[in-house]
Amino acid sequence: MVDVATSSEAGPPGSADEVPAVSLRGLSKSFGDVHAVRELDLDVLQGEFFSMLGPSGSGKTTVLRIIAGFEAPTAGTVLLGGKDVTSVAPFERDVTTVFQDYALFPHMSVLDNVAYGLRVRGMKRSERRERAAEALRTVALEGRETRRPTQLSGGQRQRVALARALVVDPQVLLLDEPLGALDLKLREQMQVELKEIQRRVGITFVFVTHDQEEALTLSDRVAVFDNGRIEQVGPAEEVYERPQTTFVAGFVGTSNIFAGSAAQRILGGGDFAVRPEKLRLGPRGRDLGTEISLPGTIAEVVYAGAVTRYYVDLDETGTRVCVAVQNQRSDHAIADVRGGPVLVGFDRANSFPISAPADQTPVAAPTKEEESA
Repeated sequence: MVDVATSSEAGPPGSADEVPAVSLRGLSKSFGDVHAVRELDLDVLQGEFFSMLGPSGSGKTTVLRIIAGFEAPTAGTVLLGGKDVTSVAPFERDVTTVFQDYALFPHMSVLDNVAYGLRVRGMKRSERRERAAEALRTVALEGRETRRPTQLSGGQRQRVALARALVVDPQVLLLDEPLGALDLKLREQMQVELKEIQRRVGITFVFVTHDQEEALTLSDRVAVFDNGRIEQVGPAEEVYERPQTTFVAGFVGTSNIFAGSAAQRILGGGDFAVRPEKLRLGPRGRDLGTEISLPGTIAEVVYAGAVTRYYVDLDETGTRVCVAVQNQRSDHAIADVRGGPVLVGFDRANSFPISAPADQTPVAAPTKEEESA
């Protein structure tokens, strides 16, 4: 087990000159005629919290299973710490996996569940129980050693599964949507705890999720998957603030896409996008203080707690955009402003180019034509 006191003093994830914790080269996987992964290259740095994000069927879970050794690639190589493990059996790889369903033994105590991996490795009973108790302290479950998994909450069972994975001190910890079975409030709490644990133990975490907010909250870097390929990989802030493709702009959060003639008319260039919170809204005739101001009509208003979302049909381009306005007053009330004329503004610095034309409309509301169809 990693010494928590020592590992908490560790620096940031590994630098570029270090051997990556995980390297994938030319990785492909086919199931008959289905190409789940397509010629993928990827490096995960030592000590980093790395997330693979994408919709169902995008290839992220298949990649995780290949790293674990549960699936053999059709082509390509898998390296752990610079060592080629492509043909190495799962139990011989220095990785452990935490699953969404926990996979705990219901007839065993919490302590015995955590110690099981050490037992399989032949460690003496007294030593493995000591190591297991230390792992439970790491995940804040001391005092629950004698309980059965059925006597624990969902969040506690997830922490037991995490302790069982950490106790064998793996080189890489793989997490396959481990928070997916939890309710929203507990899920948000576990996100914070999981990140704190990862920083303390200093082990490389590779995390699979389809939840964009979860990936942004947890990760040092995020790889966005679609159709078996990585669309973009980078720090969470970069992926959100500067998405490189239409797919990333639409999948990671909400984006207002301006394509073709609309983009040309507004900024005089190629396709671009603006996040809803980067747009400003005001009455016509008022200076918004932005470089670009576009007249429009409010089509819909949605109160969402922290923000109110205004859907505006722009007069000149026919584009529908979403403007997110922070609700800063406790007595905030939604006025019946549907159909009202407004201005929508933004600065060029808050727009970002996207590389592909919008073959779909990844905005949060239907166009006027779709609504009337």
